[in-house]
Amino acid sequence: MNIILSTLNAKYIHTSLSIRYLKAYAQPEYNVQLAEYTINDPAMNIVTDLFQKNPDVIGFSCYIWNIEETIKVIKMLKKINPSLIILLGGPEVTYDTREWMEKIPEVDFIFIGEGEQSFKQFLDEIHGKQQFENVSGVAYRKDGKIAFNPQSGKLDLKSIPSPFRFEEDLPYLSKRITYIETSRGCPFSCQFCLSSIEVGVRYFDREKTKDDIRFLMKNGAKTIKFVDRTFNISRSYAMEMFQFLIDEHVPGTVFQFEITGDIMRPEVIEFLNNNAPKGLFRFEIGVQSTNDATNELVMRRQNFSKLKRTVTMVKEGNKIDQHLDLIAGLPEEDYNSFRKTFNDVFEMRPEELQLGFLKMLRGTGLRLRASDHDYVYMDHSPYEILKNNVLPFEDIVKIKQVEDVLEKYWNDHRMDETVEYLVQHVFPSPFDFFQQFGTFWDDRGWSRIGHQLEDLYRRLYEFLEESYEEELAIVRNFMKYDYLRNQKHKPRKPWWSDLLSKEERSSLYRKILEQPERLGTKFSEKQFTEKDLFKHTVIEVLPFNIKHYEETGEIVKEDSLLLVHYEPNEGKTTVFTSPIRELEVKVS
Repeated sequence: MNIILSTLNAKYIHTSLSIRYLKAYAQPEYNVQLAEYTINDPAMNIVTDLFQKNPDVIGFSCYIWNIEETIKVIKMLKKINPSLIILLGGPEVTYDTREWMEKIPEVDFIFIGEGEQSFKQFLDEIHGKQQFENVSGVAYRKDGKIAFNPQSGKLDLKSIPSPFRFEEDLPYLSKRITYIETSRGCPFSCQFCLSSIEVGVRYFDREKTKDDIRFLMKNGAKTIKFVDRTFNISRSYAMEMFQFLIDEHVPGTVFQFEITGDIMRPEVIEFLNNNAPKGLFRFEIGVQSTNDATNELVMRRQNFSKLKRTVTMVKEGNKIDQHLDLIAGLPEEDYNSFRKTFNDVFEMRPEELQLGFLKMLRGTGLRLRASDHDYVYMDHSPYEILKNNVLPFEDIVKIKQVEDVLEKYWNDHRMDETVEYLVQHVFPSPFDFFQQFGTFWDDRGWSRIGHQLEDLYRRLYEFLEESYEEELAIVRNFMKYDYLRNQKHKPRKPWWSDLLSKEERSSLYRKILEQPERLGTKFSEKQFTEKDLFKHTVIEVLPFNIKHYEETGEIVKEDSLLLVHYEPNEGKTTVFTSPIRELEVKVS
């Protein structure tokens, strides 16, 4: 019997941990094939590929991001081969299971919750007497009706075999994200999250986990993401794993964790700041809201001052990038309250700030009590909210405008100094900058088209030119500064039109060659020739002392030279600056 486990990942670089666990648990008695696709693959292409594998049974792992596309595939497969047995599992179908069985008559079995043991029992029965009442945690069709078998007790995670030893996966380890879990469950009860439903935290065998990580690194894995809901719930466990990863990591490998910020002890952060190589770790921290009343309504315990301490200490250590999450649309969080939440979190200047919108996930307490706050949400996945009693749809639209430009102008770090100046000196708050620019962006229809890097600069300039013209003299030059220093190679044609003339550039280059020490010791040590300067550098004159600003954050209106060198072989960019007066040259 030919059995295939499949899923539709959100992106090609993602991998499915769930189907690998099922395959590993089924061995050695049963050989199961894996077949992964993405939600962007045409359904017909997926169906064609699966059909050519000649399956007898196909199981799909289902999530909010892939259920709609998965249903299309299922219906086509069943039309082509009505005898094909189709299984579903995963968090999206674990809840409201009867509804799914009725909604998709093409589905024969739905596995509820943790699936390794149930799937193995199913394989025993499908190859044997087919007495499916012996399979725990499954819904199936029997005599024209839907039957349900209760789940058995939780698995001993220490007994689950490794899902990482399949030979067919090895060529792709360096190209995709590898997901790993060292525990299941969550100690918290956040009512918008599925993890709150499982009581308690269970751990996998530590030494087996370490062996798996060694194996993955040895075979080329570059990004390993821990999917534990709260990696640092046990300080001793987290410290042991951090120490192991620091001691045995392979250069070039990055580890990502979801941590709870307000329970992270200062001594743990100090240990990481002192011992972790820069770039080895990346933290994802769910803040969601800084509104205490909102957090209480969703049963979320959070000490924001301690969370802020954690984020600040990690940032000051300059070893670990941080990704912070917000959720718009939580109970009693109106537009003004969310503005405050955004500003509270942006004040910490995380490397990435993810602005998401509440999704009313099946099985969560918030969905079950949606009427308490007059929630209206999408009927289909991802069940995103459309409004509630304090946040009308028009406010959600406005916050989505913030999300659009936040991603492009902060998370991608294309113009950090420009944004920093704008949010500190031009706009009342960071949220107001992103909101006003986001609304302008949306009004122009730019959210519906693609953008080159130069377009992003021109569009910000157009926005400021219309509403903040008095600030343009300074902001425009911060934009030049950001544009030049963030290039890996000398740009052919910058986005601005008022370039220095050839005569002005020649005059500046001559003065630089006459007195290279004016641009600092590092510059003079390079012993550039005139040919080097013309071929591999760009110069601009800025109307403020950029060196003083970098050191103090203060604007001193004084012309200064910006020279950016692009190393042709290494793709390395170096910035040199000097007040123009020190070069004893005049520019128009």
